[in-house]
Amino acid sequence: MCQVYLWNYPLYIRSVPTENELQFHYMLHTSLDVVDEKISAMGKALVDQRELYLGLLYPTEDYKVYGYVTNSKVKFVMVVDSSNTALRDNEIRSMFRKLHSSYTDVMCNPFYTPGDRIQSRAFDSMVTAMMIQVC
Repeated sequence: MCQVYLWNYPLYIRSVPTENELQFHYMLHTSLDVVDEKISAMGKALVDQRELYLGLLYPTEDYKVYGYVTNSKVKFVMVVDSSNTALRDNEIRSMFRKLHSSYTDVMCNPFYTPGDRIQSRAFDSMVTAMMIQVC
């Protein structure tokens, strides 16, 4: 599951598998509170270190929720299966950096209107490839 938020408004939602989408949406909206808490707790340290990766926000019985926030407060949230032990923190961080880079490319597109849902084929194919790598 991958979801991109801009000021707590979903711009891009992609989930695999699709049968428990409501559960994923609940987890993602709950994780936004944790992201806000981590940002406020880190405060100035977040800006000084330029560390955008928030790490594991919280684990559930079946999933792990990770977070990332940009300097402009765009929030990226990713939910992965807890049984996937092959994913390490560095790989998750790398995936968020790729996602951030691709998001920047979407924002730099002169035909994209900020605040609209992301419908870029390049962004979607990058997310799809990333999800195939994880699953």
